Amino acid sequence: MPIAQDPLSVEVTLPRKDVVLLTVEGYLDVDTATELQAHLANQLHHGRRHFLLDLSRVPFMDSSGMNIILRVYQEVRDRPGSVHIIDPAPAVRRILDLTGVSITVPVSRTADDALALVDRQPGESPGADEERG
Repeated sequence: MPIAQDPLSVEVTLPRKDVVLLTVEGYLDVDTATELQAHLANQLHHGRRHFLLDLSRVPFMDSSGMNIILRVYQEVRDRPGSVHIIDPAPAVRRILDLTGVSITVPVSRTADDALALVDRQPGESPGADEERG
């Protein structure tokens, strides 16, 4: 009798017009990765440039999940855009570190920390800091 696996769940919120927060829950592997890929493709289609991926509720991720993260990273860097991983579970963080993905894709503790990195990105429209002078 096969063991039933929990499906992947992805909650999508828009903190800003060009920023999407995807909160992922469940195992991110070869069987479930297409679910996340579909959400990312939809957000790319709608012009989002900055992707915040909350992986705090992902207990396991295989190379399929890493490939999707790297693929969206490649897609948005020419927009210019960014991908940020938020609070990965310890096992996922270990995979990200061992494979070097965490060197390429910034890892933040919170969504607010990731948004602060988005704000510091070169090429963004002038913000309050640049208007002071």
